[in-house]
Amino acid sequence: MDKSILSNIAEVKIRYSSKIKASERTQITCSQDGNNLIRNFWDEDMEHIETMKLILLNRANKVLGVANLSTGGSTGTICDVKVVFQYAIKCNAANIILVHNHPSGNTNPSNADKMVTKKVKDAGEIFGIQLLDHLILTPYDGYFSFSDEGLI
Repeated sequence: MDKSILSNIAEVKIRYSSKIKASERTQITCSQDGNNLIRNFWDEDMEHIETMKLILLNRANKVLGVANLSTGGSTGTICDVKVVFQYAIKCNAANIILVHNHPSGNTNPSNADKMVTKKVKDAGEIFGIQLLDHLILTPYDGYFSFSDEGLI
């Protein structure tokens, strides 16, 4: 093998590692479960900075992990659909839940929130990965569930 060729090509690694037994994983059965879980992964910036996270689930809706997708500014953040599915495929997720916060305290979804939900849902159908919900959190305890409101 020609070593000069190898020095010009990047090695790609895909890795997901968990030491948590399947029987010990947290199960998500409703939007409130998702809200309760994800708040443990947010820091004090929730009321100042908009952030998007992803809850990755197996077929039994047991949590495989939580991923930070993006951090934005006070009025928005980006959801790159490719990145969502990089994480989902990497850990062999069957289901996912998108979550982001609204620092303003307003739980109403924007048009952009609705559009990204549709894009992720449609992309998930291609991969066989179901978008179960998209939660919008407020800094304290309020949240909006696309699933509860029949928008997914």
